[in-house]
Amino acid sequence: MGIVQELLKNIPVPKMAKVKVSFDRTSIEHVGAELSAKLEQEKIKRLVKPGMEIAIAVGSRGLDRLVEITATTVQFLKEAGAKPFIVPSMGSHGGATAEGQREVLAHLGVTEESVQCEIRSSMEVVQLGTLPNGLPVYIDKFASEADGIVVINRIKPHTAFRGPVESGIMKMISIGLGKQRGAEACHQLGFKYMAENVPAMAHMIMDKKPLLFGVASIENAFDKVAHLEVLTKEEIVEQEPALQEKAKTLLPKLFFDQIDVLVIDQIGKNISGDGMDPNITGRYPTPYAHGGPDVNKMCVLDLTPQTEGNANGVGTADFTTQRLVDKMDLEVTYANGLTSTVCAPTKIATTLPNDLQCIQAAVKTCNILDFEQVKLVRIHNTLEISEIEVSEALLDYVKQHPQMEVVEGPYPMSFDEQGNLF
Repeated sequence: MGIVQELLKNIPVPKMAKVKVSFDRTSIEHVGAELSAKLEQEKIKRLVKPGMEIAIAVGSRGLDRLVEITATTVQFLKEAGAKPFIVPSMGSHGGATAEGQREVLAHLGVTEESVQCEIRSSMEVVQLGTLPNGLPVYIDKFASEADGIVVINRIKPHTAFRGPVESGIMKMISIGLGKQRGAEACHQLGFKYMAENVPAMAHMIMDKKPLLFGVASIENAFDKVAHLEVLTKEEIVEQEPALQEKAKTLLPKLFFDQIDVLVIDQIGKNISGDGMDPNITGRYPTPYAHGGPDVNKMCVLDLTPQTEGNANGVGTADFTTQRLVDKMDLEVTYANGLTSTVCAPTKIATTLPNDLQCIQAAVKTCNILDFEQVKLVRIHNTLEISEIEVSEALLDYVKQHPQMEVVEGPYPMSFDEQGNLF
């Protein structure tokens, strides 16, 4: 028996109970109709003139109803006599190639056929100027030549910094439309200054180029559109901070202030840009964001198939499995850190042979006196937390919480002959 196995052999694994978690399910049923009504407002209609070539910025995140929102916007512009085209606006995503970014859109369902609109994909950019701090400001060349620009994005809290404006319309303008060079420029001075640089870059682009309006969605805890706004250039500046605050209130969350061990079955880029949403786990890739539970030790057990080996985020965990490490594509994973300048999430966490030893290691090191009383929470991933598992030590708290209900258990955690959960 090896020294690690010897250290872990007597560490107990708690019995678990299945818990249902309730969140606000309010959503917009007829997204296309709601969006059409907001596009038909006079303040928006007067911005679009017949014959205008209009670039529609569409990003790489899996927004709810993205195809419908994009197609509705295209239809509105066409009916107004404009000539819309789509510009992939996703910084360095898609391997930082024109074809790769077109493929990312296709993966999200946005094709020339599905939205009835030409897609012009290029990594070529134009520099519009320089911020007072020396950072260059870029914009996609096709967008720079358009008579107007429209931006589509979801508004939500960022995972690496806090500020009045985080992920949303302004970030799409500054980083998305900036392509690889814009993304690198915005990240150059680090996330410490991102709250200043994102709006500053967006302001310069809006001042120098004809940004017409932004289509902003806010999603509920189940990633369904709960709120839609169509904002003029001036309204983006005025209203995005309040919309971000609204988005924060709708986020799903783990209703525990402190967790000894958090076990996450799978991480991946299709779950979050950080593999797992730090707003859920309370573990952030930088010291410039905060919120969520205080987690002493965290395990990640596997990668999603859709992430294709990209294990960005594994470094924010304390422990992982050899299974996950064997699936890693180091080139793709490291590219995240090299672009964002945040390299801690691409490190490989302490690696154990299987799920059992991974969980035992977390229990052993979670700084409690009685391992039998470990407060352990297990989730499948950070997108699916309406059903979770908790250890016996948390049951009294769960039973008193108005948004949680025990539905099964406690029961022993089940491991196969290889020591992996099933």
